[in-house]
Amino acid sequence: MNLVYEKLVRPVLFRLDPELAHELAVDALSLLAAVPPLYRLLELRHRLPAGLDRPVEAFGLKFPNTVGLAAGFDKNARAWPAAAALGFGHVEIGTITALPQPGNDRPRVFRYPAEEAVINRMGFNNQGSEAVAARLARQPGRGHRRIPLGVNLGKSKIVDIEKATADYLTSFGRLADHADYLVLNVSSPNTPNLRQLQDESRLRELLGAVSGANRARGAKRVPLLLKIAPDLTWTQIDAVLAVIAEFGLDGIIATNTTLARPGSFATVNQAGGLSGRPLRRRSTEIINYIHRATLGRLPIIGVGGIDDAESAGEKLDAGATLVQVYTGMIYRGAFFPAELARALADRQRK
Repeated sequence: MNLVYEKLVRPVLFRLDPELAHELAVDALSLLAAVPPLYRLLELRHRLPAGLDRPVEAFGLKFPNTVGLAAGFDKNARAWPAAAALGFGHVEIGTITALPQPGNDRPRVFRYPAEEAVINRMGFNNQGSEAVAARLARQPGRGHRRIPLGVNLGKSKIVDIEKATADYLTSFGRLADHADYLVLNVSSPNTPNLRQLQDESRLRELLGAVSGANRARGAKRVPLLLKIAPDLTWTQIDAVLAVIAEFGLDGIIATNTTLARPGSFATVNQAGGLSGRPLRRRSTEIINYIHRATLGRLPIIGVGGIDDAESAGEKLDAGATLVQVYTGMIYRGAFFPAELARALADRQRK
């Protein structure tokens, strides 16, 4: 299937503007989600067979396989109900902000096929947490989904960094009832000053407030994760992990896109976060560091440079409990998740 995509479908899609191709993909998956018999047939086809079917448990949830769809693809919760049809074991929507916003000026997505990479500076373009919450209220709810749904939250661009906590709390209040787990994204490079929220004092304020609001939900508490950047130093990661432990977060996502320009990207003059194959090594190093620093007690979702079973297996070997893909699907096709999940399950069996 991947060969058909790479030889026939991808050349056609790559003639289109990258963001237009992305929008068409979301539209296609949204149409699939509107035809339950079809997407359930595809889901059955891509479900792991007996003998390889070993669900993964993490932060109180059960995942049918280790492969998830990273945030950034389905920003407005339009397409996620059909994600299991592609073979995903979980899906993460967003990033969603309290206020609707158009994102940065176009063009803002750039492919680099020779390196199987993408640079984007989308800027959290989304319809806002109120509109997304209303849409989720009309879709399958918690306990009635084929796979777990994560909701990724970010800061509204026009909100001052000093008021970021209140901004996240607004989105948390609107979306917590609809999420199987929630992610605080403090690591996108495309919202001014957002990464300052990874500083220890600001992070303590944010996590203290959101985790407190989460505890106040009692039995309706939602697993809470933090998504970090690959550009942090080891000392900064230590500080982040200390704050995570202080407030009892359920997991961490490592990593977001990078501002670094390794190898051939040293001469690329394009602002934004770099994803894909060039991120593979750094994200794996950070996963391994976190795994060792926390003695394996903090569940990790590994993201960055996954384009085959070997690169995904590296993340799991380094200490990740689950992995997520996005850029890899751009280069490998819509059914890459199903093939990857099967390969990883077979790898685990062996």
